[in-house]
Amino acid sequence: MDQLQQARAQIDAIDAQMAALFEQRMQAVGQVARYKAATGKPVFDPAREDAVLDKNTARLQDEALRPYYRRFLQQAMAVSRAYQRQLLGRDVAAYQGVQGAWSHIALCRLLPFAKARAYATWADVCDAVEAGDAQYGVLPFENSNAGDVSTVMDLLYARPGLSVARMADLPIRQDLLALPGATLAGIRTVISHQQALAQSSPFLKSHDLAARPWGNTADAARHVAESGDRTLAAIASAQTAELYGLQILVKGVNEDGDNTTRFLVVTRTDAAAPLPPAPGRRLALLFTVDHKPGKLATVIRLIGEQGFNMENIKSRPLPHVPFEYYFYVQLICPEQGTPARCGALLQSLEEVCRTVRLLGVFETGPAEEAPL
Repeated sequence: MDQLQQARAQIDAIDAQMAALFEQRMQAVGQVARYKAATGKPVFDPAREDAVLDKNTARLQDEALRPYYRRFLQQAMAVSRAYQRQLLGRDVAAYQGVQGAWSHIALCRLLPFAKARAYATWADVCDAVEAGDAQYGVLPFENSNAGDVSTVMDLLYARPGLSVARMADLPIRQDLLALPGATLAGIRTVISHQQALAQSSPFLKSHDLAARPWGNTADAARHVAESGDRTLAAIASAQTAELYGLQILVKGVNEDGDNTTRFLVVTRTDAAAPLPPAPGRRLALLFTVDHKPGKLATVIRLIGEQGFNMENIKSRPLPHVPFEYYFYVQLICPEQGTPARCGALLQSLEEVCRTVRLLGVFETGPAEEAPL
């Protein structure tokens, strides 16, 4: 047996032990779930998980392996949480649209074990989460080309019972989809969401294709699949092609190859223990200030003095108050980003703002990493 075969045999033996230990671990997780059901405790206890991660990572002798082991534990904990939610009947996640829509794709990556439930509008998604019909809701928040999804921001402002649990980025690649057997030369009309058509307009013009707006990209693909028309194509995702049995005629027809949508995962504010501030985590705040000179500048100055880096700031019209605005700011926790320091920031802002609301403390990153 050569060196590679020996190493693989050793890994197989370790994997067999890990499989047995995994079953034992999940049995214990089931006991935890039953205890939480009896006591009304939330599935996710972020402070407890942070402490467990620190304790177990410190056990490794090889410091170079510690970040990898920490990620391994984070994934194991995500699986445990998903299993607890399934046992407790808290595993429904809401999204707007139909199967294959980008919100559905984001949900599947962020909450791979959840029961995805479709709703007609973003407001319906928020209603489902507030009512407890869904544990989580997945909402588009910002696109790298089109900018903010202002309607979603306004929904969050109007619903203090909702908090942001996670923010994740999903690259958007739009493909040209058609029925099996269709050819690009035979396509006459392309349907998709107006934004997808706009982003793909150079491709459409270069091939002299007529464009027709559709409700959303996934439903456009579904319509093509049901139409039986080989002269009709849709601009949608590769996942949608697989879902509806379509072929990909051309990959990446959208003009900007870096097109990315940022999604939020929202939950009820009282449904889980809040994620504590920590270095690198994000804080999202909503606030209003008096419409007077220097008020907004004072807020920005206080944020900087407390050591929080402002990642972005957005303004939106204040509902029912013409020509006044509320503000959304996203901050990066500093190296000493402790809960006490966050509390001090909020207290200082409350002294100069008309209203202040902590929308959430959350992790950010690609949608594939560290599922909830």
